[in-house]
Amino acid sequence: MSSQYGIHAKEGQTGEEMSQRCAQELEQYLSPWSERLDAYVDRRIVGNLIATVAGIVQTRSDLTLSELGSAITGPEHAEAGTQRLSRLLQHQGWKPEMLEQVWWEQAERFRHEVQQRGETPLCIWDSSVLEKAESQRLEGLGKVRSSKARRLARSRPGVFNRPGAPIMVRGFEWESLRLLGKSGRPQVAAMRWWSRDKQQVGKPQQVQEEMVRLVAWRWGRRVRHVFDRGYGNGPWLALLSHYRVRFVVRWMKGRKLLDAAGQERKAWEIARGKRAWGEARLLWDTHRHVFRSTRVLALPVRHPEYEGALWLVVVRQGKGREPWYLLTNEPVETEQDAWELAISYVRRWQIEESYRFQKCELQIESVRVQGWESRRKLLLLVTLAYGYLLHLLGPPQVPLRDSLLEQWCQRADWRLRTVKMPLYRLRWALSRLWLRYPPQFHGCQPYRPPTSLTWPTCSLPWWSTLWHQSGFLF
Repeated sequence: MSSQYGIHAKEGQTGEEMSQRCAQELEQYLSPWSERLDAYVDRRIVGNLIATVAGIVQTRSDLTLSELGSAITGPEHAEAGTQRLSRLLQHQGWKPEMLEQVWWEQAERFRHEVQQRGETPLCIWDSSVLEKAESQRLEGLGKVRSSKARRLARSRPGVFNRPGAPIMVRGFEWESLRLLGKSGRPQVAAMRWWSRDKQQVGKPQQVQEEMVRLVAWRWGRRVRHVFDRGYGNGPWLALLSHYRVRFVVRWMKGRKLLDAAGQERKAWEIARGKRAWGEARLLWDTHRHVFRSTRVLALPVRHPEYEGALWLVVVRQGKGREPWYLLTNEPVETEQDAWELAISYVRRWQIEESYRFQKCELQIESVRVQGWESRRKLLLLVTLAYGYLLHLLGPPQVPLRDSLLEQWCQRADWRLRTVKMPLYRLRWALSRLWLRYPPQFHGCQPYRPPTSLTWPTCSLPWWSTLWHQSGFLF
């Protein structure tokens, strides 16, 4: 960061003032979701929503109801906080789709801002799993391929494991969409969790087709969709051809395409012997954190299951590195066009980092709620906490962010002080600040012994929100 975390806040700002300012930023960020929820449930539930998201940011242990309840009302009234959280998750007056609809509205606003800067918005797709290997009685559990077991079983010096069939455990499937520009922080567009049930054949294809239909209806060809190798197959190309969206997908080198002469060959055979375009450029490898000398070229190709012309962009990263084969339906006639698509795929690594942050830092895999609907609601609240941390990385919050990092999460390592998006340090600073100085949220009152059984009503009458019901289930 250019400011090197200098203190831009007012001199003499106390911890209580900074804690309350961060709480106000959280309330302002959650205001669209709070207003939507306030139209359907009582105001006490809305206050519990804000306090729960703050508790997720603050809690450093597993995301259990007792731990989050302790963060809501304090350790001395943890049981009352757990009851508040259970009431929020089990309330029948709101559904997870209400929160998902607000994310789409936020993503549309972000897309408009990116286009105003003259950039092409990137819609990054990726899928993952939530592994619940030791769970047996949770609703909606299905079998998933364990990436954690694959990493642990990989052969290393001194350790040899015979390769074989993938290890399957109990868990849930996870599909995610992010919006990005050429630079800056990402924006959450959609989150879906579902299970691969035996009674529902073809469930992955149904979920993904529903999401493609939704983004095609909302954005059409105004965004460029970026996919990894898992989406590079014929059925997926046929689906993209049906909805006519712009895309770039990484193609595996051994899968076949039709070259300019109509001959079916593997991707690496089509690009073999072709000279790269222009001069080499230094491209930043976001995975290895090094610069690589890179060259590009593009070739016209076709695929039997796609109706239209395709281009194969080959990104060569020097000796010892396997080239990238990027398949796109956008015309690639110049070297600049090829570089733009290559940089778009480089930006896809942002979604991998978001998966790692939510699993390792926010501990989303530790969610322990038995009911499927209640679990979906809590997972969405974890995503709201992640979105709030991204919100603090925006340009308007630079002074507050720098003060937090300087006072509550100092680090001597120069690499941590120069990182562009210090998401981990920001979460550590907020956790320490709110543990030391618990904030007060509007609408979430401290615990008091019950004296009456009256409940506050909604802030808005039911008939004023009928327009919400017509669209929140898209």
